[in-house]
Amino acid sequence: MTRLIFLGPPGAGKGTQAEVLANHWSIPHISTGEILRQAMKERSPLGVKAQSYVDRGELVPDQLVQDLVEERLNQPDTPSGWILDGFPRNVSQASFLDELLQKRVPDGVSVINLEVPDEVLISRLLGRGRKDDTEEVIRRRLEVYREQTAPLIDFYRERQQLKSVDGNQSLEKVTAEVQKLVDP
Repeated sequence: MTRLIFLGPPGAGKGTQAEVLANHWSIPHISTGEILRQAMKERSPLGVKAQSYVDRGELVPDQLVQDLVEERLNQPDTPSGWILDGFPRNVSQASFLDELLQKRVPDGVSVINLEVPDEVLISRLLGRGRKDDTEEVIRRRLEVYREQTAPLIDFYRERQQLKSVDGNQSLEKVTAEVQKLVDP
C-alpha cells in the first residue's frame, strides 16, 4: 500500500511527480493546492478566506487546510493509498496528520523530499505564467517555505521516514528514482 507525502519548495515538481506516480499506482493524488484553487474558483467561504492569504504570497492558515485534508482523506478512494502534495507544510500540520493517520495507517507513510536550487525554481515558476507568480512573490514564497516547511525535513528525518531525491533532472529520471525508493 502506497502512502506518500511529497515535500519540496514551490516549483520543485511535486504536483507533476504526484500525478504521474498516482496514475502508475492507481491511487489518488491529493493536492492541497488543487483543493484550495478549486475552493477559490468556486468562491466558497473557505476559498474567499484563502484567496486573501494567497494574494499576499502567504500560506493559508493550518486549521483551514487541515479541515480540507481530513475531509479528503475520509473519501472512499483513499483506503488503497494516496499521495499528498502540499501537505503538511509545517511541523504542527505534520503532528496533526500523524495523529489522524495513527489509527488508520499502522504501516506508516513515506516522505519524498524533492531538492531543487532556487534559481531553477524561480525560472520554472515564472515559466508557468500564473498571474500571482511574479518574481517578488516567488522569492517571498521560497522564504516562507524555508521558514515554515523546511523544519519538516528534520521532523521526518528523525523518524526515518525521509528520502531525498534530486528534483533538478528530467521528469522521467525523478519518477524512476522515486519509484525505486518506494516500490518494494
